[in-house]
Amino acid sequence: MTSLEIHQFPCRSDNFGVLVHDPEAGLTATIDAPEGAVIERELEAKGWTLTHIITTHKHFDHVEGHERLKAKYNAKVIAPEDEAADIPGVDETVKDGDTFQFGSNTVEVIATPGHTLGQVNYYLPDAKVAFTGDTLFALGCGRVFEGTMTDMWGSMEKLKAKLAPDTAIYCGHEYTLANAKFAISVDPENEALKKRVAEIEALRADDRPTLPTLMAVELETNPFLRFDDPAIRAHLGMEDASGEAVFAEIRKRKDNF
Repeated sequence: MTSLEIHQFPCRSDNFGVLVHDPEAGLTATIDAPEGAVIERELEAKGWTLTHIITTHKHFDHVEGHERLKAKYNAKVIAPEDEAADIPGVDETVKDGDTFQFGSNTVEVIATPGHTLGQVNYYLPDAKVAFTGDTLFALGCGRVFEGTMTDMWGSMEKLKAKLAPDTAIYCGHEYTLANAKFAISVDPENEALKKRVAEIEALRADDRPTLPTLMAVELETNPFLRFDDPAIRAHLGMEDASGEAVFAEIRKRKDNF
């Protein structure tokens, strides 16, 4: 396994761009393509040549740069099979349970419907990194647009089971401060969360990113992964409810927060 270099940078209003570079294989991927001109600038600053565009889902703020970047670099576009018709320039489609190689690293494909029906996440277990698009955020999860609460709850369950605690999580947006303010409203006695909220406030006050995060930290503080937690259930008055029902209540509260 080759050690990967990962470069994260802001783009658009609140998106993150992420470049993944395998120096041994001479490969560079962009995870999604939220803003072509910015990604091109970051590639040039690093001296890297884009070889892959690895796409999580079809929304415009994740695919805007596809055509520009593919035209310039002839990069290979990998995208979820169920959304390929809505994503520009797709060369290869992937679905839940598929794997592919990025240099010497195996990439595992995890379907995570909810935000969109066809969204996938990418997990590199040897590199201990996952790219979760608009599914799992730091202290949050994606808004349920196309799928159902059942879909998104199932996606959270899948990520809880699949991703090792020491996995670095890179997601699509800098939403963490808003997510933190909501999280403390449904999990007010969580000491780890209180500490994390203070850390996030300090980072954002200095205009520093809150990502990547660690799966272990999310399991300890992210209410959308903690629907089985007795304290959250007690706070919501849902001690005997199903995990799915508790998750749905948390997501509905966030939508109206």
